[in-house]
Amino acid sequence: MTLKSKPDPLTIKISDEAALHVNQFAKSEGKDSADLRVGVKGGGCSGLTYVLEIVMDGPKDSDKVIEDNGVRVFVDKKSYVFLAGTVLEYSGGLNGKGFVFNNPNAKTSCGCGTSFSV
Repeated sequence: MTLKSKPDPLTIKISDEAALHVNQFAKSEGKDSADLRVGVKGGGCSGLTYVLEIVMDGPKDSDKVIEDNGVRVFVDKKSYVFLAGTVLEYSGGLNGKGFVFNNPNAKTSCGCGTSFSV
């Protein structure tokens, strides 16, 4: 993973590799760019589950909009409290995980990495 700077605890960062995959998805859909919607919802074995969606219709009025590595990220205000400081990465290794949330706020997480608690 290559980041342009040290993660800011008050924002959400997108790694170079994750940004590359978002842009590849957009191109495969015939678009110049795509945006991400990230959030959390109740559920999963650890209490909260990550939500990640590639969107092409822009932010909602109540979203916080963050731009990093050429990707706009939309996050609702309730989720932002749990995600501030997170680095979204992409892992294409042997396990083929896909997008990975490296969240400094997570005290515990499940084995598959899709849910966490604070």
